[in-house]
Amino acid sequence: MRKLCLGLLWSVSAIVFSCLVFQSCEALGFASIKSKGELRISFAGGQEILTRSGLEIPDTSDFILTVTDSKGRTLYDGLYGSSPESFEVDAGSYVIRVLSCHFSKPAFSVPQFGDEQCVVIPSGKTMNVKLVCRQMNSGVRLRVDSGFLDVYPKGVLLLKSSLGRLVYGYSEKRIAYFKPGDVSLVLNEGKVDKVLMTRDLQAQEILDLKVGVASSGAGGSASSSSGITLAIDTLRNWNTEEYIIGGDNGKGNGTYDAMTVSEALSSIGETGVWVCGHIVGGDLTSSSASFDGPFESRTNLLLGPRSSTMDKDACLSVQLPSGSLRNALNLVDNPDLLGRKICLKGDIVEAYYGIPGIKNLTEYELQ
Repeated sequence: MRKLCLGLLWSVSAIVFSCLVFQSCEALGFASIKSKGELRISFAGGQEILTRSGLEIPDTSDFILTVTDSKGRTLYDGLYGSSPESFEVDAGSYVIRVLSCHFSKPAFSVPQFGDEQCVVIPSGKTMNVKLVCRQMNSGVRLRVDSGFLDVYPKGVLLLKSSLGRLVYGYSEKRIAYFKPGDVSLVLNEGKVDKVLMTRDLQAQEILDLKVGVASSGAGGSASSSSGITLAIDTLRNWNTEEYIIGGDNGKGNGTYDAMTVSEALSSIGETGVWVCGHIVGGDLTSSSASFDGPFESRTNLLLGPRSSTMDKDACLSVQLPSGSLRNALNLVDNPDLLGRKICLKGDIVEAYYGIPGIKNLTEYELQ
């Protein structure tokens, strides 16, 4: 009996000792060591949208970025412009998703752009993810014939999908946006809905549709109801494959196609070009920069790819020439400019305070 008790006591002591050792190792970090990698996210090429629609170009800094791991846990959910320059993460797979806006039901003038990529980050490696955003929803624009109201004075045109519908006024000029799928054009007269046409719209597709009234004895290119003609305007209809953020389109000819900071870093020697980025710091030396005020130097700035950048090597140094430009842009007298997006016109040089920079500044535009 004594031997049995001693054996049990020894077993319990061994278990307790093992737990203490494990906890000690865990406290030192040995039990929780995991292989790490680095994730860097940026927009490929320029930040412009090639488009024939005249839509306002969304600012990629305002895009909604989410990063989730293979278990669905969220590592980041916020504005792209406020995201860190890089993420230190455990080796494994991750989903990177970016959206210009949330879009859940039909709406006027709400094009949605985005991208989603799944990447695997190896241990000890850096993965650079280049986002190439395209339009994710589809749209319809109606061109209603002036005589339509005369023939159907009580008629109301609707655009309808499974997620909702929009009333399309005869004088409406905006594009109505929908999730990809079936969209129907409906004529309502009182209490009766009459489907005139249904079209399966794809992502990036904009349908330009003429709605008219057939003349006596004549028919339109597509007749959906007695006296009503429907015709797709192929001259104005376009598939928005050209709606791309991240194409090779930033050439620096103006603020509308200004180079990004990353493009400028690989365009050393270009002269008289526009570059767009965020003012992230100043007080430059050959080995350092300040990212927080108060600042002391009026002669230079640091231009970063996003407002949250705090890595000097990812930025462009900017020389502020004496005169009105220096007075308007230096951070000593204008501390509120820190974080602001700005387009600058000048020459891209190989080195200014230890990194590529912009000299001979001639123009600027705050955004």
